Amino acid sequence: MNTTPAENADERTGGCRCGLIQFSVTGPAIYPHTCSCVDCQKLGGGPVMWWAGWPADRITWSGWDSIKWFETFKDEAKRGFCPECGTRLAAIDSDIPEIGINVTALENTSGADLIPVNQSFRETAVHWLPQVPDAAASTVG
Repeated sequence: MNTTPAENADERTGGCRCGLIQFSVTGPAIYPHTCSCVDCQKLGGGPVMWWAGWPADRITWSGWDSIKWFETFKDEAKRGFCPECGTRLAAIDSDIPEIGINVTALENTSGADLIPVNQSFRETAVHWLPQVPDAAASTVG
């Protein structure tokens, strides 16, 4: 993962580990946050997942049709991943207009607009990892 400043801060690129699915996002991230819910822990294989949103019209995909979707909450939320390498890529929630992007799927994660403003599901967070500072507790993922 590249953590150096992007040459064009308005556009970021990302994708899965094997390269089957690639994307670019333009503009600032919306509601960057971490999530410690049991679903994110199990799907992500770690104690938290790091999400940020972009409107669908600011995301360009190559391989969108290849994404495998897992419905985390029936008719409410689904999470997308690469069927070849397993990289977690996206989230679609019925009550959120933006598409969630797993920030770690971006090539550049250094933008100030990606700093989490919230940590969802603190009650299921691992006890040994510090909580996101200066963020309100929330059960909204």
